[in-house]
Amino acid sequence: MPITTSQAPTRPVTSYYPWVVVALLWVVAMLNYMDRQMLATMRPSMQVDISELESATNFGRLMAIFLWIYGLMSPISGLAADRFSRKWLIVGSLFVWSGVTFSMGYAATFSQLYWLRAIMGVSEALYIPAALALIADFHSSKTRSLAIGVHMTGLYMGQALGGFGATLAATYSWHAAFHWFGIAGMAYSFVLSFFLREVKPDKAASAASEYLGPTTKPSVLRGLGMLLGNVSFWVMLFYYAIPSLPGWATKNWLPTLLATNLRIDMASAGPLSTISIAISSFLGVIFGGILSDRWVQKNVRGRIYTSAIGLSLTIPSLMLIGFGHSQLSVIGAALCFGFGYGMFDANNMPILCQFVPAQSRATAYGLMNMTGVFAGAFVTNWLGKSTDAGHLGSDFAMLAGIVLAALVIQLAFLKPKAVDFTTERE
Repeated sequence: MPITTSQAPTRPVTSYYPWVVVALLWVVAMLNYMDRQMLATMRPSMQVDISELESATNFGRLMAIFLWIYGLMSPISGLAADRFSRKWLIVGSLFVWSGVTFSMGYAATFSQLYWLRAIMGVSEALYIPAALALIADFHSSKTRSLAIGVHMTGLYMGQALGGFGATLAATYSWHAAFHWFGIAGMAYSFVLSFFLREVKPDKAASAASEYLGPTTKPSVLRGLGMLLGNVSFWVMLFYYAIPSLPGWATKNWLPTLLATNLRIDMASAGPLSTISIAISSFLGVIFGGILSDRWVQKNVRGRIYTSAIGLSLTIPSLMLIGFGHSQLSVIGAALCFGFGYGMFDANNMPILCQFVPAQSRATAYGLMNMTGVFAGAFVTNWLGKSTDAGHLGSDFAMLAGIVLAALVIQLAFLKPKAVDFTTERE
């Protein structure tokens, strides 16, 4: 029989601390996306000083190098988060990427920007697997999706604030925007070091010894073998990667698409696109988190169904985003996309918890993150060339078809046996 468990952490003395963890990491999540996203909207200001950025293909390369490095580092980051202090991985990651953001304000050449983005990919990759695994450990199946969803709103807020990078660059300078965002992140890393705690596993963790031996942390090779031998995990890799294509497309190219299709300048298109996605995604993760946490108590596939509803909303949205030329249709489609993607986003780690034990979740999410980011790097490069060729909108709309394929596979093959993976033999 398969081995399954609920590995919940021992609660700290204060029962509200699991939500304090979410609040502390919410700010980190916001800084994570804000620092990476604002580059997408500051291209017009930056290309005055760095002429190579006039080419959309070069700009695509600059955005993609972050994704390739981020993707390559994600499995390593997951393995590290399952074996070392998640707290200090998070604090160190925040400090380093904020320092890189600060340094980007001094970049004078395309080559310098390119290498700084690569370093940012290394440092930011350490955050998500450690943070989501820490939140999942602090929260039970009754609150896990909502907790993950609330944390995800920090990512969306960062994405929205990153959209104002173009406004700040136009008002002051792109150098100042990088400087001040970087300083804010480095300062918060010191705050985080004092207030963030490491989770302490409860007695249920000892039950894992029946399956894993005397330690709850399998060796690297054994841990990877357990994951890669799990058919459901392979399905999750696919269904996570495919929606990442339009997810990264909207992050990196929606401002450009809105500026082109609606014939507005980037200083307006940047905030308009990022705020539309951020607000609707915020609502989507909260709604999807609450719905999922309640549905899974009555139906073991409740999280699967919630995620599927979210993905289904993105399909018509992508068509309208790609082919729409009125502000009402494009912004309406962006709002629908964000809401649906938020429902999907809030449930990835909670669904993973139904198939993977606690001691391997960061590793598993790192592998998932790698596949999603590689998909993002591919689509970022592809849409850069598409922009230069003049058919960005139609290629955006094409993404709807592959999301439909992912939705069908998700519903057909993801069939969890419990609301939380356990180590007790059935």
